[in-house]
Amino acid sequence: MKAYERLLKYVKICTQSSEESGLHPSTDSQFKLAEMLKDELIALGCTDVRLDSSCYLYAKLPATKGYEAKPKIGFIAHMDTAPDFCGDGVEPIIHENYNGEKITLSDSGRALDPEQFPHLRSLAGRTLITTNGKTLLGADDKAGIAEILTLIERLKSENIPHGCILIAFTPDEEIGEGADGFDVPAFGADFAYTVDGGPEGSLEYENFNAASAKFEVNGFNVHPGSAKNTMVNAALVAMEINSHLPTLETPTHTDGYEGFYHLTDMSGSVEKATLYYIVRDHSAELFDARIKTLLHIEKIMNEKYGDGTVKLEVKESYRNMKEKILPHMHLVDNAIKATEMAGLTASIEPIRGGTDGARLSFMGLPCPNLGTGGYAFHGPFEHITAEGMDIATSILINIVKLYSK
Repeated sequence: MKAYERLLKYVKICTQSSEESGLHPSTDSQFKLAEMLKDELIALGCTDVRLDSSCYLYAKLPATKGYEAKPKIGFIAHMDTAPDFCGDGVEPIIHENYNGEKITLSDSGRALDPEQFPHLRSLAGRTLITTNGKTLLGADDKAGIAEILTLIERLKSENIPHGCILIAFTPDEEIGEGADGFDVPAFGADFAYTVDGGPEGSLEYENFNAASAKFEVNGFNVHPGSAKNTMVNAALVAMEINSHLPTLETPTHTDGYEGFYHLTDMSGSVEKATLYYIVRDHSAELFDARIKTLLHIEKIMNEKYGDGTVKLEVKESYRNMKEKILPHMHLVDNAIKATEMAGLTASIEPIRGGTDGARLSFMGLPCPNLGTGGYAFHGPFEHITAEGMDIATSILINIVKLYSK
């Protein structure tokens, strides 16, 4: 079975995760896909297939006889889709021999247009898979799942010798909880790749250091007619806090390796105000300096308006996986070779975000990220090509071959 044929089946199962549920997994619907995948893994001859109570699905493809001493390679993808846009009732549309021009997405009033997505012209002649404009597609990351299962099928059907292959499909990656319940020791891989990136041939092993930050401002509210030298307006203090941050270090003005402060939400009155930020930087030193800047603002505001006026809470989210990948650069080198074997030049760029691979790397499982062939994730313009998925699958096969030498 082709990878895209598997994808068309998987995307029809709604597996959106939820930030509000507080459950693990965050939505029961993820179990429906997990059960289907469990059956497929067993049918493909995998062993030790197990689905735990938190919806982590693990499996093993035992090594070919004589290859037991080869490195144990893991391949990981996530089952949930993003809560950013509707993910229920997905109806994928196949455009055979796509002409590279604008496509109207059913009767949604939306169109996939090369003016907004210039790469579309390079996909001319391919079999393009889109949404109907009313939902996301779910190629993030059901394409990765489909490619891993197709990898397993081809290793067996083509009698490709290999070491032990470990597979894991995880829940709740889209809400930042995909690695929370991952059992690294039981997984048993020496190292792994997440198959959760963009265009085929993309390779990522650097990501942001990340934290969330919350400023709580406590004001002192009195009648404005007698407020001189007495009132502390929490909303105005909140505005002052934001004014102390560099105005050009926001997502709007940064790219590549440049970090930022991003005000994501705010509320306020005279009595109380709250500011929510996410803080990002690829450099660990600059990231730490950004956190120190926030702490310094808290200190200065309390000196100015009184102790307890401002309270800062910082929660670290993840760190740059590069730190953990550098001692194992064979992972990157072999992914580059595998991509070249598939006829492409690897596209290596830093992730302006994070992946499960970043957290898993710090949990003891070095884990770069590979492209799946998809574009415009998390919304109605999401799309992928059958040919791109074939190439992504070939890259996985080539990685296995390289580690089986």
